[in-house]
Amino acid sequence: MKNFELLAPCGDYEKLITAIHFGADAVYFAGKSFGLRAFSSNFDNDEIVKAINYAHKNNVKVYITVNILAHNNDFNGMIEYLKFLDANNCDGVIVSDFGIATLVKKYTNLELHVSTQANVTNKYSAKAWVDLGAKRLVLARELSLKEIKEIKEYVGNDIDIECFVHGAMCISYSGRCLLSNYLTKRDSNKGACAQICRWNFLMMGVKEDPTKEINDKTNKLSFYPIEEDNKGTYILNSKDLCLINYLKELKKAGISSLKVEGRMKSNYYVATVINCYRRAIDNMLNNKEPDFNYIEELKKTSNRDFTTGFYFNETDRENIETSRQSETHKYIAQVVEDTNEDGYVLVEHRNKFKKGDELEILSITDSFNKKFFVEEIKDLKNNDLDEVKAIKQRVYLKCPYHLKKYDILRIKEK
Repeated sequence: MKNFELLAPCGDYEKLITAIHFGADAVYFAGKSFGLRAFSSNFDNDEIVKAINYAHKNNVKVYITVNILAHNNDFNGMIEYLKFLDANNCDGVIVSDFGIATLVKKYTNLELHVSTQANVTNKYSAKAWVDLGAKRLVLARELSLKEIKEIKEYVGNDIDIECFVHGAMCISYSGRCLLSNYLTKRDSNKGACAQICRWNFLMMGVKEDPTKEINDKTNKLSFYPIEEDNKGTYILNSKDLCLINYLKELKKAGISSLKVEGRMKSNYYVATVINCYRRAIDNMLNNKEPDFNYIEELKKTSNRDFTTGFYFNETDRENIETSRQSETHKYIAQVVEDTNEDGYVLVEHRNKFKKGDELEILSITDSFNKKFFVEEIKDLKNNDLDEVKAIKQRVYLKCPYHLKKYDILRIKEK
């Protein structure tokens, strides 16, 4: 393993390609069953084989989530699925259920990774998982760096410690939540979370006579906003985790894999976050100072403001965000082919753009964060266009900078 493994989320095959292009050392995703993100596209068995082969061709590892909190009937087909992953050279499976873990060790040679859903919060439970055969622990998000370092020292250098460093946080303890089940009958512990914590809540109260029962038909009900403070009412809505400015501290604590959340996020989100962390990690490892503002870069894609979570002993309240997610830039186009000899680049539409717009480049090359004005747009028949608004329309742009296939163009929100 490298000094740091940058581990990227992949909700579908396009995001896997994007994550690898922008510098991920490893990717994680789910099959169609047994994973905790039922509403991302996920991968069928043929796509899993294709994804593993593509990743390995690019020296990237693949970890597959089998991390539901399983009931008896959830084990139907489980052994066959695990054997399938083993036969196709999956680099590891992420498991939260003790029963599933025993099947992994009994029937396969798969590397066992313990999911954050397993709530490993102390060195003794960590050691119990290691004794079962776990090679990697994805620790609970509620731990401080001090606690993580103690766990690492207790389990030994042969065990990898993986921790989330960026992305959405769950209001419930390491994601174990029943709100979704209670309000929508969608089981968050089997991958169907409705994200109730992102809702805007109201308080129901009696309008006329508070001495009467609420269900008294002679009384009237009213709804009142719940104001945690003067920012708004999203009282269960957590800020996003962001540790990009603390990479040295993570390294000292013994963390070897830096995990980005976001299998249900956009392709643009994966590109922006992985590119930013890749550059930040490389700068740190090469003893270079930051050459751009990491936080401002990360704000260019979806975020709910940032927190360092519990790593530095913050309180729960400091992690709450009382507003909706936002981003400073919009995803405009995906680069389909490298810039040609004439200086034109083939791109595919993601959002409307027109002549005169100033676009910004998201790239693995030195063209990163360069800007240019759209002066020429040509369709595939070489006709001049003034704007591009058809879904996934492919056009040629004149660009003064060299762009690579899978690079991205974006525009600052007005």
